[in-house]
Amino acid sequence: MKIDTNSIKKIAHLARLEFDESSAEKMSSDMSQILDWVEKLNEIDTENVEPLTTMSSEENDMREDKIAHQLDHESGMKNAPKRDSDYFRVPKVME
Repeated sequence: MKIDTNSIKKIAHLARLEFDESSAEKMSSDMSQILDWVEKLNEIDTENVEPLTTMSSEENDMREDKIAHQLDHESGMKNAPKRDSDYFRVPKVME
């Protein structure tokens, strides 16, 4: 499948990307190669192939939840650099 530079410009606009003319031509060539590769995948017979649900056949070995000794609130707040009543104070990270 051939992707022309007009298609690249439309895709770039939707993705909020900017390309100069030579980069758009290179991107057009690269995307055409990717789509050709995907088309080759469509030729593979997958009729009797089970869908892949995980990348590994290993299963997680989870521990059983058990009630254990936990810090009380005051002990947990003891080493807080700054606190406000019952909460940790942290620097503002968003405006």
